[in-house]
Amino acid sequence: MSENRSPSRSAMTAIDAADPHGSLRTMGARAHQLRAALRAADHYNGQGDADERDTGSWLISSALDLAQDLVADIDSLARQLKERPADLALQQSVTALRVRTHQLYASTRAADHFLDQDNHEDRETGGWLVATAHGLATKLSSSFDDNAAPLRRAAPEKPTAHAHDADVALRTMPLRGAA
Repeated sequence: MSENRSPSRSAMTAIDAADPHGSLRTMGARAHQLRAALRAADHYNGQGDADERDTGSWLISSALDLAQDLVADIDSLARQLKERPADLALQQSVTALRVRTHQLYASTRAADHFLDQDNHEDRETGGWLVATAHGLATKLSSSFDDNAAPLRRAAPEKPTAHAHDADVALRTMPLRGAA
């Protein structure tokens, strides 16, 4: 179903050298999309109907495109961070994400290959690989979430109200007769 593809527009635009944390958040969102596509593919490949299995195969091909874009983006970010070794912790996080992304891409590519075969055993192997890829996608999206968590901006500080502030008391006082 899938051939060698050139990097898509998302692989060209998602990486911003000035904001690697924003790029990681963008890639994390796409990792969640990939996880959802693999979950759906796993569901459809498990069905008995040939049309549903074809839908599962189509979903795997779509997931392969997403995985390839994600690999291109994480590789690009890793190269950019290597050129400016100021943030070692971020580099190490990206390296770990890169390893998982490549594992996910390889399992998705293998699943796509095996699901294209006419042999029942190969299609079963493809189904197993879809489930494996889904598990890897779940771990990858969680890893992106874990790496993005410390990067979130702190909530703005709320002004503190004094106990004797009449305006605050009026705004927070319940109205009489209101249910």
